[in-house]
Amino acid sequence: MKIGTKSVLFGAHCFCIHPLFVFAAWWKLYGFVWDPRLWIAFFVHDLGYWGKPNMDGPEGETHVELGAKIMSVFGNDWANFSRYHSRFYAKKDGVNPSKLCVADKLSICLTPSWLYLPMVNWTGEIKEYMKLASQRKSSGEPLSKYESMKINTSNQKDWFKGVQHYLLRWALTHKDNLNDSWTPDSKLAVNKEGVWK
Repeated sequence: MKIGTKSVLFGAHCFCIHPLFVFAAWWKLYGFVWDPRLWIAFFVHDLGYWGKPNMDGPEGETHVELGAKIMSVFGNDWANFSRYHSRFYAKKDGVNPSKLCVADKLSICLTPSWLYLPMVNWTGEIKEYMKLASQRKSSGEPLSKYESMKINTSNQKDWFKGVQHYLLRWALTHKDNLNDSWTPDSKLAVNKEGVWK
């Protein structure tokens, strides 16, 4: 079973748990959710991880497209609302992240470690997340994906605490859709073909 599928079934993007934390984050940031299209977006935005061989590699980054396709039945604005829940995808397209992105990131801050860490260990996605967080650039190279977060990767609890601290600050700073100057413009490639570490 591919790691993206495991994440949707019982990992960080679990279809029956993660949307509830996104709802709680939205309520905290923007008030109670009355629009049923928001509920649908909460449930479909990460379904695109299904079948992906990685979470943050070239395939995993495209996970936003399935949710965007589903939400397009409500129009282009709703498609983009789902598509740009990834701050890296938004940065790639030169747009601001959507409010769904802000709620999605805050949802991680609301997820307790006693729940989150077992889920990402069951799927194995913790290995990819911590590896990316520990990468450092060489002189003259662009920042690696999560290097600007400066997360302690000595153990899983400290890593998760650091992620939560960073994403809380990011979400509160960007809740009104301010320009995202925190997210690096590019990812670190090992070679000129763009193969990622």
